[in-house]
Amino acid sequence: MVVLHDTSCAAAALCRNTRFLSKEAPRLPLPTCPHPNQCRCTFRHFEDRRAGPRRTEDVNRSLPSEKPTTNRRKSRGRRGGDSR
Repeated sequence: MVVLHDTSCAAAALCRNTRFLSKEAPRLPLPTCPHPNQCRCTFRHFEDRRAGPRRTEDVNRSLPSEKPTTNRRKSRGRRGGDSR
């Protein structure tokens, strides 16, 4: 997102509500800026939205794991040698 100043050009004003990924952001001053030597436009940095844990397993990782204490299988396996 481009931060505007009192001398900002129309091209910068068009970009003021657009968020850019760092590697996709245009260089400042913009190519169509009429005052490139006096340009004071800057980019506003936003924190990465994915900075925290993203998966339920990661969020609950600090909790002790609960393992089943009983065998939940109802029947024997498909092989003849399965005894459970």
